[in-house]
Amino acid sequence: MKWRRAIKHSTDPAGAAAASGKRWGRRHLLIALCMLAVVIGYTDRVNISVASVAMRTQFGWTQTTKGFVLSAFFVGYISFLYVGGWLATRFGGKRVLGVAVLTWSACTLLTPIAASESLPLLIAVRIAMGVGEAAMFPAAYELFGRWVPPVERTGAIAALFSGISLGTVAGLAATAWITARYGWPAAFYAFGIVGLVWVAVWFVSVSNDYAADSRLTPSERALIERISPGGPAPGPVPWRRVLAEPAIRAVVISHFCTTWSLYVFLTWLPSYLSDVQGLTVAKSGFFSAAPWVAMCVMTYFAAAVSGALIRRGVSLTATRKLMQATGLLGSASLLVLTSHVHTPAMALGLLCGAAGALGFAWSGYAPNLIDLAPRHSALLGAFSNTIATIPGIVAVSMTGWLVDATGTYTAAFILTAAVGVIGALVFVRFGSTRAVIE
Repeated sequence: MKWRRAIKHSTDPAGAAAASGKRWGRRHLLIALCMLAVVIGYTDRVNISVASVAMRTQFGWTQTTKGFVLSAFFVGYISFLYVGGWLATRFGGKRVLGVAVLTWSACTLLTPIAASESLPLLIAVRIAMGVGEAAMFPAAYELFGRWVPPVERTGAIAALFSGISLGTVAGLAATAWITARYGWPAAFYAFGIVGLVWVAVWFVSVSNDYAADSRLTPSERALIERISPGGPAPGPVPWRRVLAEPAIRAVVISHFCTTWSLYVFLTWLPSYLSDVQGLTVAKSGFFSAAPWVAMCVMTYFAAAVSGALIRRGVSLTATRKLMQATGLLGSASLLVLTSHVHTPAMALGLLCGAAGALGFAWSGYAPNLIDLAPRHSALLGAFSNTIATIPGIVAVSMTGWLVDATGTYTAAFILTAAVGVIGALVFVRFGSTRAVIE
C-alpha cells in the first residue's frame, strides 16, 4: 500500500533528513501556533491558583471551598478528553482546536462575573473550561499526524510540550503582577482577550489538511505527501486489537508514569520548599518557577539531541527509548537525592535537574503516540491522556497523605521515583515505532 510504503520510507533517517530541509514552511507555522495555544491554555489553567488567594479573602471561602474551585477544572478535563479526540478525528484538528481555545478563553473572561454571581456558577465555568482544554492536545496530535514528517515529530512535540512550562511560568508570574496592580479580575480579562486574538489568527492562518492549503510551496507539499495520505477522516479504531499491542500499552503506561512526576512537581514544589527548606511563601513561589524554566530548556535540548541521533542513523525506536529512559530515570535519581539535602540552593539545583530531566520524556512517549497511529493519533492521544490524568488526583492526594503520615517528603519522593523507574523499564522493554494502525 502507498501509505505503508510512505511510512517505511519516511522513517529512513537519511532520506527523511535530506527531504525535511531547514526552511520555514507552512507546517512550522502550524506547529508554532499549536505551541502558543498550549501556552495560553496553561496560563489560563494556573492563573486561578494565584488569583484564588485574593478571591478567597473577598468571597470568604474556606480552604475546602477553594479546593472545590481549583479541582473543578479537572472534572471537565478528564471527562471530555476522549470526546475531544473523537471530534478532532471526525471534524479535523483545525476546527476543534479553534473552537476549544474559543471556549476556554470565553470561560476565562467569564470567571470574574461568575465568581461575583455565585459559587455554583463559578464551578460550572471552571468545568466548562476543562472541557475546552481537553481537546487541545488531541487536536494538535491530529494535525501533526497529517502535517509533520516522522523525522520532525520529536521537534514538533517538544515545541508543543514546551508550552506547558512556558505557560505555567508566564501564568504564575503575570497573574501575580496584574493582580498586585489592577486586581485579580484583570488577570482573567487579559488572558481571555489573548486567547480570542489567537483564535482570529488561527482560523485565517492554517488549513486542516495540507491538500487544501494553496500557500504550500511545491517542495513542502511533496514532502508532506510522502508521509500523509490526507483525505477524509479514518474509520473507527479497532480498540480490542490496538490495546492488545504491547507497544500501545507501553506508551500509555509510560505516559502515566511521566505525568505522575509532572503533577507532583506542579502541586507540591512550593509546599516542599516552604515546609522543608524554610522559605517564605514569596520565595518558595519564585524558587518553584526555576524548575519549569529548566524543563523548558531541556525539552528543546532533548529534541535537538533526538533529531541529531536520527540524522546520524540511529533508529526511531532506539531514539524514543533513549529519550524516555533518560527522562524518567534521570528525574527519579535526582528526586531521591533531593530528600537528603539541607540547603535551599542544593534543593533547588536538584529539583531543576529532576524537572529538566523530565523534559527528555517529551521526546520519548509523546511523538511515539503519532508513530504508532498517525491517522488515529488524536484518539490514541486522548485515551492515553485520560489515563495519564489520573495521577492528577491519585499522585497529588497520595503525596499529601504520605507527608502527613511520615512527617517528611522522603517517602513521597521515593514513590514518585519508583513510578518513574517502572515507566522507563516498561517503555524500554516493549516500546516500538512500528505503526499499529494505518
